[in-house]
Amino acid sequence: MTEAGTGNEPAGQAPVTPGAGWHRAGGADLTKPRRKRRRGGGGWGSGNREAAMVPEAEFTSYYGRQIIKSPTWKNPEVPIYFFLGGAAGTSSVIAALAEFTDRPKLARNAEYAAGVGALASVVLLIDDLGRPERFLHMLRVFKVTSPLSVGSYILSPFSALASAAAAVRLLDLRPVMGLGTRVLPFLPRIAGSFPVLRKSAAVGAAAFGGPMATYTAVLIANTAVPSWHAPHDELPFVFAGSAMAAGGGITMALTPVDEAGPSRKVALTGVALELAAMHRVENGHGIVSEPYHLGKAGALLRAAKAATVSGAGLTAIAGRTRAGAVVGGVLLAAGSLLTRMGVFEAGMASAKDPKYTVIPQRERLEARQAAAAAAADEGDPHVARSVVR
Repeated sequence: MTEAGTGNEPAGQAPVTPGAGWHRAGGADLTKPRRKRRRGGGGWGSGNREAAMVPEAEFTSYYGRQIIKSPTWKNPEVPIYFFLGGAAGTSSVIAALAEFTDRPKLARNAEYAAGVGALASVVLLIDDLGRPERFLHMLRVFKVTSPLSVGSYILSPFSALASAAAAVRLLDLRPVMGLGTRVLPFLPRIAGSFPVLRKSAAVGAAAFGGPMATYTAVLIANTAVPSWHAPHDELPFVFAGSAMAAGGGITMALTPVDEAGPSRKVALTGVALELAAMHRVENGHGIVSEPYHLGKAGALLRAAKAATVSGAGLTAIAGRTRAGAVVGGVLLAAGSLLTRMGVFEAGMASAKDPKYTVIPQRERLEARQAAAAAAADEGDPHVARSVVR
């Protein structure tokens, strides 16, 4: 018999057993020298090709869980908040314009719409936060790089000024003035300053009206949700156009047709802007545009487009009649609400499916690798190195 290794061999010397030896995982004997491969042949390290160590992995998620976490916002409270904020912001701008163009009924109705929308927005935001003090805590710090922080400082002065304009307008009503005098006896003595106070509040609210209508689009586009983040350039225009359609439609429906001209123009301009920007969102971003066509989001957005186009058609054709203005305004407002709900649902759907996160990442990686290869072929190693990094 041949002796096997005793375990006392010198360091670096393997035990010797006939027919045995160190093996690779594939079964190759490491005690036997490998033959060199012919130059130009295939195999590991041949040419400049890099061998694939493992097959390309399919995208999946850990134990079937989402790759990114969905926002914990309430539904439908948050989409309704988006809608009311946009409608109120546009209404405040229309109110300020009407105050200085001798349209008292339009100014009154627009101020009421802005005030109600502003107060309802605050209530919905507090409901989503869970406790009222959380809203106050958001005002303790102003961070210009945070859309949520900036939005809090837009909503607060806007809601205060829009509500003040509507409240002063309400004091024109004798029953309200009588009740107010019981609480604040000095009100009749300052009644002469009401128009100045109302116009000042209306102008102040209008200054925040545009940001109020669009900051929510910046807020959701700043998240990691694929179908919100990819169209970050277009979503503010979608929300701006939708807000103009809603605010113009609501004030048009509430106001006599002889004073509602600005509302009709604002509404039709908003429809054109919304449809153009929404087309880009739905079709211009590859696979992350897909959720806007599927499931609940797709149904909501198709209904939104039908309501918006129908409302715009009625406004253009019959907007100067009372019935046409009312029906057209209601359809425009409904289309705006459905648009916000559809965008919200599309984002949530894209957060839940791993492919909307993984496939765009692969596409970006492949694009960087292709750029690196192109730079290397052009003989610029510095550019290639920077791209690969």
